[in-house]
Formats: sequence, structure tokens, C-alpha cells
Amino acid sequence: MSIMRIDELRKASGLSQVELASSVGIAQSTLSMWESEHALPRTRDLPRLAKVLGCTIDDLFSPEDPEDNHNYISDLATEP
Repeated sequence: MSIMRIDELRKASGLSQVELASSVGIAQSTLSMWESEHALPRTRDLPRLAKVLGCTIDDLFSPEDPEDNHNYISDLATEP
């Protein structure tokens, strides 16, 4: 299950990776890693990312299906 919705929100905003990365003040390669979840944004990057994408910080993480959110939280609780 995907944790982040950056790719989805970026595409809905009509932005390229280069445009979003530039607006947030990061390298395009960093954004690519966030979208593929090989790395996650630092806490300090979340407000800028949400502002540029026109969403809340919660929207960056929230799955579309609330039931998925419940399962994700349960999965976290059972991880070692």
C-alpha cells in the first residue's frame, strides 16, 4: 500500500516533477524518490509541498478509502 499521494496530487495539479521540485525548493531527483517512496519528505518540507499542491499535509498521506487507513494503522501497530 502506498503511504504518500505526491504523484497523484502533482498530476492532478498539472505540474511536472521539475516544476513541483522547483516550487518546493528541492531537486527533481529528490521528488522522484518521494514519489516512488524510496525516500520520504522531511517534516520541514511538508508545509511547502502541501501549499504548492493546494492541499493539506494530511492530504499528502491520506488514502482515498478510509478503510485502507484503518488497515494501515493496524499494520503499523503489529510491525516489530
